[in-house]
Amino acid sequence: MKSPVDDLLKTHRDLTHSDMKKVTSHVQRESGDWIINTLLIEGTDVPFKYKRKKRYKSLVGKRVNLTYYSDTESVAGIDMDVMRVVRIKVS
Repeated sequence: MKSPVDDLLKTHRDLTHSDMKKVTSHVQRESGDWIINTLLIEGTDVPFKYKRKKRYKSLVGKRVNLTYYSDTESVAGIDMDVMRVVRIKVS
């Protein structure tokens, strides 16, 4: 039986899936009607970002499964690499 992640990866070639990654930092901030969530994952120095309509419990110290793609974001005129999360699930 195929999982939803398998279908996403097959349909969208640029997506990457990672299992059992430990969250070292989780920050939530408001941006209009959305809550922007930023995660730092153990062993990486690139932030993982996603949006939600409501605040979420802290994920610090939890293990998560992530489906994401690489992107670039301009901050104060400097281009920074970020990972855009498409799907996140606490392991």
